[in-house]
Amino acid sequence: MTAPTVRGYFTADEVRAAEAELFKRVADGVPMRRAAHGLAQVVAAELRERTGGVAGRAVTLLVGSGDNGGDALWAGSMLRRRGVAVSAVLLSPERAHAKGLAALRRTGGRIRTDLGEPDLVVDGIVGISGRGALRPQAAELVAAVEVPIIAADLPSGVDPNTGAVDGPAVRADVTVAFGAYKPVHALAAPRCGRIELVPIGLTLPEPNLAALEPVSIGAAWPVPDAPDDKYSQGVVGICAGSARYPGAAVLSTGGAVAATSGMVRYAGTGAAEVLAHFPEVIAAQSVSETGRVQAWVFGPGAGTDDAARQRFSEILATDLPVVVDADGLTMLADDPSPVTGRRAPVVLTPHAGEFTRLTGREPGPDRVAAVRELAEQWQVTVLLKGRATLVASPGGPVYVNEAGGSWAATAGSGDVLSGILGALLATGRDPSWAAPAAARAHSLAANLAAHAHGPAPAPISASPLLNHIRPAIQTLRAMAHPT
Repeated sequence: MTAPTVRGYFTADEVRAAEAELFKRVADGVPMRRAAHGLAQVVAAELRERTGGVAGRAVTLLVGSGDNGGDALWAGSMLRRRGVAVSAVLLSPERAHAKGLAALRRTGGRIRTDLGEPDLVVDGIVGISGRGALRPQAAELVAAVEVPIIAADLPSGVDPNTGAVDGPAVRADVTVAFGAYKPVHALAAPRCGRIELVPIGLTLPEPNLAALEPVSIGAAWPVPDAPDDKYSQGVVGICAGSARYPGAAVLSTGGAVAATSGMVRYAGTGAAEVLAHFPEVIAAQSVSETGRVQAWVFGPGAGTDDAARQRFSEILATDLPVVVDADGLTMLADDPSPVTGRRAPVVLTPHAGEFTRLTGREPGPDRVAAVRELAEQWQVTVLLKGRATLVASPGGPVYVNEAGGSWAATAGSGDVLSGILGALLATGRDPSWAAPAAARAHSLAANLAAHAHGPAPAPISASPLLNHIRPAIQTLRAMAHPT
């Protein structure tokens, strides 16, 4: 498999280092002018889209100190040349960017102390150096805004590296990212709205936080070729479900079937329910009777009694990749040693509560650091579920999948994800690719299910999600192989 195509997200320190290198290559003021030009272009396009025109429309800039405010002021001067009525509210007048303020005044921009009656507001309050919630004056202004907000680089009041919000903060309709995507753009996407990237000439390092591009996932998703048979496409074993949770067996097995697995073998007490839904599955009562597989999924609804612990122990004793979810994670919270010393790949798929039980602490505001630390300490791949799902493998970047909605936040959805992931691992895919790829297909299937009955999305349950996994995979493949 060729190296995946990714979108990188860069911390404030990484961006500042890249900017320092850029300043040595270009004339003073050029990077800010590039950023401001891009911001002005996006504002003009939004005015045209929302109001039908540009000239004669009104824009208010919320301007803080420093370069972010300077970007907004320069953009305002460019909009004035296009006939926009631009006003600026200076939150720290004595510290406003001098050249940007002079440019706005030269072009006829106004300075005011209230919002006025704008068609759009530009948030230039703080940039990547900002920390913490909005200060009272800024918070009061933002709370009074009743029109769309376009954020310069990131929504003010949202942490650039973690996406954490500790108090009043901007919720933007559009965010214009300068030079690079930052973690906030993935980790706090609902606060950012639509994100537009404006290149300014930065030379960036290899990212430590990245997202697999959908086209890359579609190009690499395993599908049968001419010489393939049911064994060569990957055989996955599912050990899930119990008398109390028989549906978990159906959902996890169904996820594996829908993810184009060559064969799915089931081991456990839910064979009757599984076969009633998926007669193509090969079912057995025990792990030892299951037959040859190339990866295992253990845990969804499996229980934590002695019989379940014995099945888990048998699976971990193999030299095969294993996905551990739900009740399997509960067992590892008591004793992680069965996986921390294991040589074959292990993928843990906790939600926040399970993560807390595994580690003894909540993921906290810096979820990226938390998931990376667990992956390194236990030497496993960790998929931390959430609207922004994070995947960390030892020694590699953390991958993020921003779902674009919370439609997958429903009981049983994680069982489906475990089956998809197990099917990918059974084809020989590395966990560092398989986990974020499975998360992407899963979230896309949830969005398709939510919109299945019209343009207005509706809540879903896990069962209909199964019907949209293959359409989601087909959508990803169509991106890579357009007709």
